[in-house]
Amino acid sequence: MTFNTLGLKPEILSVLERKGYKKPTPIQAQAIPAVLKGRDVLGGAQTGTGKTAAFALPVLHRLSESEKRARHPRSLVITPTRELADQVCTSFRTYGGNLKLNTVKIFGGVKINPQISTLKNGADIVVATPGRLLDHINQKTINLNNIEVLILDEADRMLDMGFINDIKKILKKLPESRQNLLFSATYSKDIRSLAETVLNNPISVEVTPRNTAAEKVEQIVYPVGASRRKELLLHLIKEGSWYQALVFVSMKHNASRLAKFLEKSGVPSAAIHGDKSQGARTKALDDFKKGDIQVLVATDIAARGLQIDNLDYVVNFDLPQVPEDYVHRIGRTGRAGKSGTAITFVHRESARQLERIEKILKQEIPVTVIPRFQDETAPKDQAQSSKPARPESPRSEAAKTGTPVRVKPDRKPYLKNNRKPNQTGSGNRRSQSGRNNRNSKPQARS
Repeated sequence: MTFNTLGLKPEILSVLERKGYKKPTPIQAQAIPAVLKGRDVLGGAQTGTGKTAAFALPVLHRLSESEKRARHPRSLVITPTRELADQVCTSFRTYGGNLKLNTVKIFGGVKINPQISTLKNGADIVVATPGRLLDHINQKTINLNNIEVLILDEADRMLDMGFINDIKKILKKLPESRQNLLFSATYSKDIRSLAETVLNNPISVEVTPRNTAAEKVEQIVYPVGASRRKELLLHLIKEGSWYQALVFVSMKHNASRLAKFLEKSGVPSAAIHGDKSQGARTKALDDFKKGDIQVLVATDIAARGLQIDNLDYVVNFDLPQVPEDYVHRIGRTGRAGKSGTAITFVHRESARQLERIEKILKQEIPVTVIPRFQDETAPKDQAQSSKPARPESPRSEAAKTGTPVRVKPDRKPYLKNNRKPNQTGSGNRRSQSGRNNRNSKPQARS
C-alpha cells in the first residue's frame, strides 16, 4: 500500500513525496480511510508511529474540499502540552503547505493578545491546550460553532494532568453534529468512559497491544544508589560517547540541578520544566534538535510531543509516578522504525515503581549491574538478582544484623487536644493559616 492508494489530494501527496514518505504506517493505513469517510475513530498507537499524520492528512483533505475561506475554525485539535501543540501545528502547516488552509496554535505560557489578533484574521484549524482555549472561550475571542472535526490527541495524558473538567466544558461549546477523533497511546477505564461520551459508533484502530513499548527500543535497568545516580549518568555518557540523550526527572528543581551538574562536568546541557518560560523552553528544544546541547533534562512535560530525529538514548533518572508514562517517555527514542535505548535507574525507594511498570508491560526489564555505583547498603545478593531487591526498612535490617539503627519517627509526636506546634498560645507569632496564605502561589494554566 502507498499513499497514492488512500485517496488523498495531489496537493498533499506532493508534500509527502517531497518529504520522502512512500508507504503509510499501520496506524495511517487504517485511520486515514476511516477519517476520509467521516467516521469517528478511536485510535491506539505508540508514540513515534506516525499518529499525527494519521489524523492531520485526512482532516486537511476534507477541509480543503470546501473553497470557502473560514473566519471561524472548522477543526479543533486539543493536546495536553504546549510542546505537543507546537509539534501538531507544525505538522498541519507542513502537510498542508500547498493548500489554502490556515492553522493557528494557542497555549499558555505566552501573552494572549497576539493570539487574539491571530484568531481575528481567521483560522481553519486551531491546535490548543485546554486551559488557554477556555481562556479564549471565556473572553469570547474564539467561536467554535463551526467546528466540523474534533481531535483529542494524547487523551490519556490530558486525563492524567487533570484536564477532564476543562474538556467537558469545551465539549459543551461545540456543535453536536461533528466528527470526533480520539487518539491515545495507553488505555484505561477513564479513557474508555471519555470515548463513550465523545465518540459516536467509532471505528477502533489499534495497531499495537495496549500499554506496550516500541519494539526497537532496548530497555535496560541499572540498580544504583540514589546518591550515585548523577555519577552513573555521567559515566554512561562519557564511556559510551553518547551523542545526545533525553533525561527524565520527577521534580522541576531536580531538572535544573542535574543540568547544572552536567554542565560543570563538561557535558553541554539544558533543562525544561513548567517553571521555565515558553521562550526558554522553545530555545532549549531548538538547541537540542540542532545538536548544540548534548543532554536535555526534562520533567514529564516533554514526554508528549517532543519529536527529535535520531535520538539514541532516553534515561529515566527518576521513575514516573504513573506507570503508563514510562511508555511515553521511552517513546521519544526508537521512532519511525529506528532503534534506540531506554535506560532506567532504580534504587531502594523506586523498586516498587519498577514493579508496577513491569506489570503493565507484562515483561521484566533486563538488569545491568555496575558494582561501584550500587547502593552500599544494598543486600550483597542484589547484584545476582534478576531485578532490584525490594527495599527493607531500617528496623528489618537491624533485626537481621543485630546492629542498632537510628530511625526517624514515621509520625509526629502526639499532641494533647491534637494541637499543632505554635498554632495556639501566647508564643504564637504568626498563625499557620497566615503562613500558608503568604506562601501560596496562583496556579499557572497550560
